[in-house]
Amino acid sequence: MRNLNLGILAHVDAGKTTLTERLLYAAGVIDEIGNVDDGNTQTDSLALEQKRGISIKSAVVSFVVGDLTINLMDTPGHPDFIAEVERVLNVLDGAVLVVSAVDGVQAQTRVLMRTLQRLNIPILIFVNKIDRSGAQYEGLLQSISERLTQTIIPMGSATGLGTRGALYTPHTAADADFTSGLVDLLADHDDALLAAYVNDEAKVSYGRLRGELAAQTSKDLVHPVFFGSAITGAGVDSLTAGITELLPASGGEADGPVSGAVFKVERGRAGEKIAYVRMFSGTVRTRDLLRFRRDEEAKVTAIRVFDRGSAIQRDAVTAGQIGMLWGLGDVKFGDAIGTKGTAPEGHYFAPPSLETVVVPSSPATKGSLHVALTQLADQDPLIDLRQDDIRQELYVSLYGEVQKEVIQATLADDFDLNVTFRETTTICIEQPVGTGAAVEIIDKEPNPFLATVGLRVEPAPVDAGVEFRLASEVLGTMPLAFFNAVEDTVKETLHQGLYGWQVTDCTVTMTHTGYWPRQSHAHQGFNKSMSSTGADFRSLTPLVLMSALEQAGTRVYEPMQRFHLEIPADTFGATIPELARLRAVPQTQEMRGASYVLDGELPAARVHELQQQLPALTRGEGVLECAFDRCRYQQVGGKIPTRPRTDNNPLDRKEYLLHVMRRV
Repeated sequence: MRNLNLGILAHVDAGKTTLTERLLYAAGVIDEIGNVDDGNTQTDSLALEQKRGISIKSAVVSFVVGDLTINLMDTPGHPDFIAEVERVLNVLDGAVLVVSAVDGVQAQTRVLMRTLQRLNIPILIFVNKIDRSGAQYEGLLQSISERLTQTIIPMGSATGLGTRGALYTPHTAADADFTSGLVDLLADHDDALLAAYVNDEAKVSYGRLRGELAAQTSKDLVHPVFFGSAITGAGVDSLTAGITELLPASGGEADGPVSGAVFKVERGRAGEKIAYVRMFSGTVRTRDLLRFRRDEEAKVTAIRVFDRGSAIQRDAVTAGQIGMLWGLGDVKFGDAIGTKGTAPEGHYFAPPSLETVVVPSSPATKGSLHVALTQLADQDPLIDLRQDDIRQELYVSLYGEVQKEVIQATLADDFDLNVTFRETTTICIEQPVGTGAAVEIIDKEPNPFLATVGLRVEPAPVDAGVEFRLASEVLGTMPLAFFNAVEDTVKETLHQGLYGWQVTDCTVTMTHTGYWPRQSHAHQGFNKSMSSTGADFRSLTPLVLMSALEQAGTRVYEPMQRFHLEIPADTFGATIPELARLRAVPQTQEMRGASYVLDGELPAARVHELQQQLPALTRGEGVLECAFDRCRYQQVGGKIPTRPRTDNNPLDRKEYLLHVMRRV
């Protein structure tokens, strides 16, 4: 049996979950199609999802078509839950991008398409809701070509648009326009096909064209487009056939080395961790001792594998499959499974740009709140839980206000904790301006620690993150554990820079080392007052690093959002000054009939203000779409925003040593 791990992605309300229900129904997995509004769908199982009628968590279901087992991942469409989409991208063999025939291509649709293409994930496009009033065909194909990708081929035609009887008819070899369009599209990537067609088009069979279509779709070179209705079932059989014919099945050898990735972590009824794992190679069996992070190992106590609609208890999960593993108590999202595990390659979407303080209704529940938020952060690491020990406050990162409401409801429903939130603020970043260096020598004032640490901080290219290096002269000068202590502390310390924001895009080089070896007084045991320990290096590193960073200097940058704005042409003069006041940066602008269309970037902190001003500026006719793509930041002008520190403040040596030495 072959396996295909398939993602269903779309902008909110395009019909992903309903399409999932229809595919399961067509495959015989369910006897009745659930309804999102009624809260009885297979993948929206959370009480909060059923109550709100939206997908909040990604969910996995399975069905079989012929000899192919399809593990289908239904993902949220609301941009506040883009982290759930990001988590499944690493495990997909292919994707269906759903577009509403009524609403068309939206901001989130474009973000998802660009990301899928960046990762070379094969994509089929399904235009849903052809039975709804206002459904489009030709105009929507044009919009998809202009705003998503030009390499599309409509796989059939739709009739009766906007009526309950709307139908979809797949193209066949008899459709001359379709075969001609196939040749034109495929020949752009296949010179041999073009030459054969030019020499004798009769010798280029329809079977060859379909085979080449599958090959190029699998390479993410072309993107077949299907139309239909998940509600009525129109076109869904053709989409299913396209999934099995055009998307590549999973690879990997069952008897190869164990390799997999954890793409989701949730908790069972007893609070135990359950790891969702995509296996790329090898086989994991119950009672196997499994490595999943550096030297972390644990015994697998139970396994479930997705099969025909649900997760079934099995003795093993093998290459190409998705399994749920019990027993990995310390496992986290992103962990690589096995000795040759495959970890996710970082973030594909912009990180959360907002944060807020979570305030418990009763001070007595602060401890319980911290435990609850820690569990939520295990499931969604981008929450980025931060604790301010000095002010006794808990911070969480957010994509938007809807996510805040969901966290509040989850804490109330699952943990019986009532909370409120402070005002949401924007998360900025810091980047070093120049180069700075500092060093503190062991047994030399003012250094109170038994360690020598020298560090140099330098700017790095945009999106480079933080890189820790060792200067050639320090290699092998002290035990590896001390180097690891410095590296880990450097990366932890840079979560808060000179203005309190995370420092990124820099290189930190260790230039000086020194330690006292393990020793003691005569005839006595080990004496840590005479010997260097990891704690010495962990305590000293923040002082040295922040001193070097102060010398280098940093600038603060704020997150930007892409915007697409359509306004009546006669309101252009009133709108442009407001965009300038909000520091928006239009990049393209054009007239389309009686409308003016602008695309550009806008500081994330100003999006809400523009949304409020737009109706008055455009007589209520302006349409604004905003979305995050990859990380894009712009230097803050004017007063530099600061963020309260939650560490022991190594920028204030006296305060820092007071806290650290007291702790020691």
